Amino acid sequence: MTEVGGFPALRLRRLRRTPALRRLSAQVRVDPSNLVLPMFVKEGIDAPLPIASMPGVVQHTRESLRKAAVEAVQAGVGGLILFGIPAQKDARGSASDAPDGIVQLALQDLAAEVGEQTVLMADLCLDEYTDHGHCGLLTDSGDVDNDATLERYASIAVAQARAGAHMVGPSGMMDGQVLAIRAALDGAGYPDVAIIAYSAKFASAFYGPFRDAAECAPQFGDRAAYQQDVARSVDEAVREALLDVAEGADIVMVKPAVGYLDVVRRVRDAVDVPVAAYNVSGEYSMLEAAAANGWIDRDRAIAEMITSIKRAGADIVLTYWATELATTLRRV
Repeated sequence: MTEVGGFPALRLRRLRRTPALRRLSAQVRVDPSNLVLPMFVKEGIDAPLPIASMPGVVQHTRESLRKAAVEAVQAGVGGLILFGIPAQKDARGSASDAPDGIVQLALQDLAAEVGEQTVLMADLCLDEYTDHGHCGLLTDSGDVDNDATLERYASIAVAQARAGAHMVGPSGMMDGQVLAIRAALDGAGYPDVAIIAYSAKFASAFYGPFRDAAECAPQFGDRAAYQQDVARSVDEAVREALLDVAEGADIVMVKPAVGYLDVVRRVRDAVDVPVAAYNVSGEYSMLEAAAANGWIDRDRAIAEMITSIKRAGADIVLTYWATELATTLRRV
């Protein structure tokens, strides 16, 4: 048969026939330079600590962080984003903007080591630093005080910029956070420090392993009052992203990624800045667990997962596989 419905037979399959043809005609490509590696650095430890719920991921010392950062950069990873675990926590997250806070010290280390070769990012939130585990300051009734929290975010942004961050990532989902941070950075003489805004961050069950890694599980309640409801329309996520762009965000982010590819696509279509998507800890851990049990082909599944995020429209992907993927891609 030479025709199907008036079209030449096999016209769709011709470019699928061999690996070389598939590579040549691929329309979605994962490039190491578009990957960002999330990294955890913990104060007061003398050796890296494995995270049981995230096989292959550790809480770093400052020294092991430097080594892992060099490895990532040499593999071609485009950026690194730091999350800090302080030795002491309090109600206002004092270590988050202290000059000798763990992230500030780690940023100084990496700025000296790889600062000219990669993009240094710092997560900007309070949950890792507060003794209650919420993303902001609390009122007497236990609610997060949006406006008081913005003042803390502004101070953290300046501290991170001063320590060497090229980009800060406000992840607390406070209203007006990008505007407050942009004003603080500009006012402190850091107009060139960029903002990667966690614009559409959902109250997801897939953050569990991250909370082990960052030691930031809420001590009471949850974060549903300020993170987005998973059952809300995509329109709300788009609105959040557009508001962040209007307030000065240089990049907007969707988190999680895999369960929210529809959001990634809609945000990509709506904004004129790069779109990032965070391949979160739960997505990482469930794939690793399935692979460890022999249920899936690990390498193929990783490549498929990240490619699907890119195909949905993400320009940048934050993933714990960044170094491994970049190394593999450079061999191809």
